[in-house]
Amino acid sequence: MTTWSTRPETPADIATVHAIVAAAFPTEAEADLVDALRTDPHAWIDGLSMLATDEAGTAAGHALLTRCHVGDTPALALAPCAVLPSRQRTGAGSAAIVAVLDAARAHGENLVVVLGHAGYYPRFGFTRASGFGITAPFDVPDEALMALALDPSQPVPGGQIRYAAAFGV
Repeated sequence: MTTWSTRPETPADIATVHAIVAAAFPTEAEADLVDALRTDPHAWIDGLSMLATDEAGTAAGHALLTRCHVGDTPALALAPCAVLPSRQRTGAGSAAIVAVLDAARAHGENLVVVLGHAGYYPRFGFTRASGFGITAPFDVPDEALMALALDPSQPVPGGQIRYAAAFGV
C-alpha cells in the first residue's frame, strides 16, 4: 500500500503535470486545459495545483482548483483531477484532492464546484449543486454537478457558474 505525500506544483513540475493529465484522459485536451489555465492570471491561483507523490517522490496524481464565479461571487472549479493509469485506485487522487481542498480553505476560499462522477466526489463532502441553486452554463445531469462549502459558516452563492475562458464555455 502506497503512502501518498502531497505538495503544491512548482515550475519544475509543469511537464510532469502535463504527462499525468495526458495519461489519465483519452486525449491531451485536459492536459492542454491545465496549461492554458496556468497562463491565465484571472484563473490560476498559486498553491492550488497539487501533486500526490509516492515514497520515492514520484508524482502520480494531480488536482487543480482555478477561479470561477457563481453568479458574481468568486468560487473555485475543481478540474481536472488525474492519476497515472498504473497508479489509479491507490489513493493518489484522493490525497491530491484532500490536499488542494485544504489549501483552498487555508487561502480563505469558500465554494468549490465540480462536474464529475456522482459516486466519487461526495466522499470529499460535495453535494448536488442544485441544492444551493447553482447551475452550469450547459446541460449536465443534476447528480454530476456538485458543490462544496469549505466554510459552512459563510453563505453559499447561487446562480450560474462562469468558468475561466480556457474551459471554452
